[in-house]
Amino acid sequence: EAMMRLTPELFAKYRVAPVEQYPENLRRTLQSVAPPACKGDPVIAVLTPGIYNSAFFEHSFLADEMGVELCQGDDLYVDDGFVYMRTTREAKRVDVIYRRVDDDYLDPLTFRKDSTLGVPGLFSAYRAGNVTIVNAPGTGIADDKAVYTYVPQIIEFYTGEKPILHNVPTYNCTNPDERAYVLENLHDLVVKEVHGSGGYGMLVGPASTKKDRAEFTRRIKARPDNYIVQPTLALSTCPTFVDKGIAPRHVDLRPFVLMGDQIRITPGGLTRVALKDGSLVVNSSQGGGTKDTWILED
Repeated sequence: EAMMRLTPELFAKYRVAPVEQYPENLRRTLQSVAPPACKGDPVIAVLTPGIYNSAFFEHSFLADEMGVELCQGDDLYVDDGFVYMRTTREAKRVDVIYRRVDDDYLDPLTFRKDSTLGVPGLFSAYRAGNVTIVNAPGTGIADDKAVYTYVPQIIEFYTGEKPILHNVPTYNCTNPDERAYVLENLHDLVVKEVHGSGGYGMLVGPASTKKDRAEFTRRIKARPDNYIVQPTLALSTCPTFVDKGIAPRHVDLRPFVLMGDQIRITPGGLTRVALKDGSLVVNSSQGGGTKDTWILED
């Protein structure tokens, strides 16, 4: 929206695919995964940790755009295996929860007992099939980078087909042969912690020092299960406005894909950019930035 106001002539000249339908597509996806116990139109709630969460604006915006309630943990309660929302009139049963609360804090009766962000008994209602939680508890396992090494086998196991798009070659350091190759070629490789995020705990071989490589050699030998290793990728570059003018900077793309009764792909995405000259680390926590991503229609 900001870019449309700043450069309306570009949107007039080029057919930029709209992205404002994302909240509506999200609402339709959430409706489509309502549990069998749901009668009539599903009642949807966005579960947020509250105003002190850094993404609270996003939670509030999405709830407002979808026309659903924005709730904190104490706005909801469980009774007889169903989840209810407190209102100024009477309790309303909730069918689908779009949760923006981490697994550990969802239900103090099942996970962290000191959590004040979740709903006591929520997981029991979920296991009984009386409420749908999106994304489902446990899906965060996909963030474990060690899982990435098994994706081709997972695809073949569940579909009986070979992957069409191949993985980036990934070395599992628990395999002695692969670990030996990694330790001999650290100067050319990228090392990542399996539970790492935000660009922390990484070694980018071509940009590393002998001291860095010696430290990661020690770490890999001590905890081979804690690391995966990949070749250094030649990320695409994009013209970027920096202090000295326009210069190429490395970028990557995160698409927005919704899966329910059908797959809905947003015609755009989040392009992350490494603002430091020569850097391959695009994470905002490491000085990275973002760019609008436009898809042009035919």
